[in-house]
Amino acid sequence: MAETRHTKVLIIGSGPAGYTAGVYASRAMLNPILVQGIEPGGQLTTTTEVENYPGFTEIQGPDLMIKMQEHASAMGCEIIGDIITDLDTSARPFKATGDSGTVYTTDAVILCTGARAKWLGLDSEEAYKGFGVSACATCDGFFYRGQEIVVIGGGNTAVEEALFLTNFASKVTLIHRRDELRAEKILIDRLMKNEKIEPLWDHVLEDVLGEDTPKGVTGVRVKNVKTDAVSEIPCKGVFVAIGHAPANELVKDVLELHNGGYVSVKPGTTETSIPGIFAAGDLTDHKYRQAITSAGMGCMAALDAERFLAEQE
Repeated sequence: MAETRHTKVLIIGSGPAGYTAGVYASRAMLNPILVQGIEPGGQLTTTTEVENYPGFTEIQGPDLMIKMQEHASAMGCEIIGDIITDLDTSARPFKATGDSGTVYTTDAVILCTGARAKWLGLDSEEAYKGFGVSACATCDGFFYRGQEIVVIGGGNTAVEEALFLTNFASKVTLIHRRDELRAEKILIDRLMKNEKIEPLWDHVLEDVLGEDTPKGVTGVRVKNVKTDAVSEIPCKGVFVAIGHAPANELVKDVLELHNGGYVSVKPGTTETSIPGIFAAGDLTDHKYRQAITSAGMGCMAALDAERFLAEQE
């Protein structure tokens, strides 16, 4: 028979938002349970050096998440390696079902399921993730000082990444499958005026080229979608900027969403459209998407949940 567990606060997700919520909810004596989800530690576990998280001049992404997990655990947060497959918000207490069969009932939920960068799905792209292939210019751009790099995409994300990367790179080639960008006009104007950026129209990425000793990217193979002509571009970094997708599967049909699937929260809070359900981190943040802002929202969510529960009593 499936086990049933009850907690005052159930935290779903284990990135910076989830673990920080665990720290604060534990310090509020709420005895939270945190269910880690399909990717314990979140997106930072797929990065290498992190140099922009306060307190660490440089730390590996997976190491930072281990430290956050240890901190939450030390404060008293119970951390469980399970995956929530269903969340029933129709009645209180809310009911979450784990892949393990365990049913978690809870008075408040903090959603920290994050977002996932969209990828092209190439084998070579997967092979060089963290070794020259990235989906976060603000995370990894610093490592390509004086190097030639390419950006894949044609929307706001791609243009913003390309512009940001000119702070470091000697040249940025923006590869887009169409002959015009889908970004905001002001961003396009800035891009076209930047001498470091060279757009490559009507092309798609066919392959990431690289070497294994040491492991790293050496270039890309691209194809012209109109002529089928194939060519190679030397580069040290490949930034895939075709957007992010919030991991909203649990709540996409019950919570208010915005900007293509991100969970809406009331301004200045982490309160969602259902009282007692809170959202933090990249699940709700389409703008900043940084570890430090996610951690800050995790703190907010725990404090919001504490106030909500006090008012219920």
